[in-house]
Amino acid sequence: MASAEAHGRLSSGHHNHNYVTPLPEDVARLLRRDPGTPVTVRIRRRDVLPVVIRTWQDEPWILDAVRGVLPQVPECLAEGDGFAIHSHVEGVPLSSVCRNDKPVDTMLVGALAGLLARMAHVRRGALPPLPAHWPGNHTDSQGFLQTLVHLADRQIRRPNWSAFGGLFTALGIPEDALIRLGERVPTMARRPYSLLHGDLHRDNLIVTDAGDPPLVCVDWELATYGDPLHDLAIHLVRMRYPSFQWDEVTAAWADAMGHVRPAAVNGLAKDLRHYVDFERAQSVYPDVMRAARSLEGSTDQESLHQATASVRRALEAAGEPFRLSNVPSSQEIEGILHRWRASHRTVLSGGRGPVTEDLDWEPDKRLPERRDFPHAAVTEALREEGAAPAGRVFKGTAHLNSVVRVSGVDFPVVVRRKVASVCRREPSYLSEHAVLRAIEQSRVEVAAPRVLALGTGYLGEPFAVHTYVGPHVGSREVDRVPQHPVHGLLPHEADGLVDQLCELTKVDYTAVDPTAGERGFHDWLCGQLVALVHDLPRESQHLARELGLPKASRLREILSRHRVTHRKPALLHGDLHPWNLVRRDDRLALTIIDWEMALVGDPLYDLVRHMHLTRTRPEIRDRMFRRWESRLPADHTRDWRKDWRVYRWLEIVRSAYVDLDRLVTGASLDAPNVRRAVDSYAMTLAAATATLGLPLRATANPYLARALT
Repeated sequence: MASAEAHGRLSSGHHNHNYVTPLPEDVARLLRRDPGTPVTVRIRRRDVLPVVIRTWQDEPWILDAVRGVLPQVPECLAEGDGFAIHSHVEGVPLSSVCRNDKPVDTMLVGALAGLLARMAHVRRGALPPLPAHWPGNHTDSQGFLQTLVHLADRQIRRPNWSAFGGLFTALGIPEDALIRLGERVPTMARRPYSLLHGDLHRDNLIVTDAGDPPLVCVDWELATYGDPLHDLAIHLVRMRYPSFQWDEVTAAWADAMGHVRPAAVNGLAKDLRHYVDFERAQSVYPDVMRAARSLEGSTDQESLHQATASVRRALEAAGEPFRLSNVPSSQEIEGILHRWRASHRTVLSGGRGPVTEDLDWEPDKRLPERRDFPHAAVTEALREEGAAPAGRVFKGTAHLNSVVRVSGVDFPVVVRRKVASVCRREPSYLSEHAVLRAIEQSRVEVAAPRVLALGTGYLGEPFAVHTYVGPHVGSREVDRVPQHPVHGLLPHEADGLVDQLCELTKVDYTAVDPTAGERGFHDWLCGQLVALVHDLPRESQHLARELGLPKASRLREILSRHRVTHRKPALLHGDLHPWNLVRRDDRLALTIIDWEMALVGDPLYDLVRHMHLTRTRPEIRDRMFRRWESRLPADHTRDWRKDWRVYRWLEIVRSAYVDLDRLVTGASLDAPNVRRAVDSYAMTLAAATATLGLPLRATANPYLARALT
């Protein structure tokens, strides 16, 4: 090993350090080679993350099998603990003469295609045994891709999730992203399995000195056995060909493989994209983790910018395969990585160093500093935010929430940030912090977070710090996932929610909206809906009309037919869907979170909108109405039996437009409440057109009709 170090490092890959050294006489004698013969010493990197799929652990066995077909590949001469000695291939890596993103010469493309095709000649019996979970039918392309997705989750995502899961969640990659990708693998053409290199990029291709053969494949440790189309997809993506050369490479592969094994080309045009999608999707994990690791020892802005660009490219590539509804902007990514670097440098330095300077923040003057959560506590919360594990990071439709602990504070807190990349059609009317302060100061029995701090940090990004209201709020344990009544309220939860809505009528709403309280809340609400429809993107408006939903001016005429009785206004939550309700073990039964859509208006509306957004059985609905009416004075409840259906109709119509726009734009589709709503869109559309007294139009596009059902 010492002699290898002395002769200098040839290259460092993701998995090994590779050194070229002449064999000393004593070692040459043991290896039966001439003294001075150059060899490549491969030393396994100890600091490498588990970021690859491995089928076999025995690279020498693979090399022995391959050499019968490709005699120029390296031979493993010796192997020990963490190192191997391979015969040296004279030449230079393709990457040194043709950089990434540059086109590859047509002759070399043909040679590459020939290499990939000749691998089909390697006999299955010459290779190591396959793992027990491998598809039994060695022509099952769908089963092979599903196996790859499962292995990526098991070998890449899971081992790294405890360390990087919080970062991935903040970036919008959910924990089950690969599982859901595997569930979407379609039926594919059958192709006979063969040996695959598994990592054929420019660094693993040696341009030989003699030119015969022109190229030699090295680094076979990720080789596998399966659908040869997978190797082509890996090669296309990792070789970083310019986009215009993809067709040329694919055609060359099809021609070469067609001569060697014609059945391997079956379904090429249709199925290649599925393997390309998988390659781009799984690559987001190593790319993001390597970018994050690159920041742990850095302090300069250039490193942060480079890591941001790398993560942005990875997320954009994975966006379509993973069906990410919102890829964060470069500024959002930079902020997330900045917080990651600050928190992890703190860990590495034991809490010392210039970290607090990186996390300087400006208090918002609208919220005075609290004695129970001073400036230093806020700084510590921001420092802990970047290191929050996945189980404490929650990304909703509009906010990123990270639960952290602060020394000297006996309760957990949540750092709350708006997701700037989300396009939200329904507006906010009041400041969430002002609403929470009003609830706290009123001392009413409403279970809601307390706002502890408000400010702006790195890049001027606003944030808030709230008390955390998830499970175990009274203990040091905050890792249990909050439970939401996604299947509807239990009877005691229905009672608890009604009691809290009644308590909201006691809050002095003039503190948050001094102009509120005028008559005409229903008319104002209709006007807001008409304005929303008017401002929808052209594509959404066009599809709405095709499906029979009226344009804004016609909608205004239809809605003006309805009138409701004026009731004494109150502070309303405005968005009481199940994921904004957190189960708790006391008389109130539920904590109400996410108050950014709060408004002042008719208290009947809050109750009816909740019933629209939440699965509510008739007996629970009747129970809630009876309790609500019995606990409020008549000026809050008069004529509710006549009017509640008017609000229900209005919410059905609102959902018909909002959910259709989400289907068109893909906005927030990864949020569970949005996913549930759009999955039942056909029923929503039918109910809305019936409510408006319009026929459900049969769309001329049969594919659209099937998609909406």
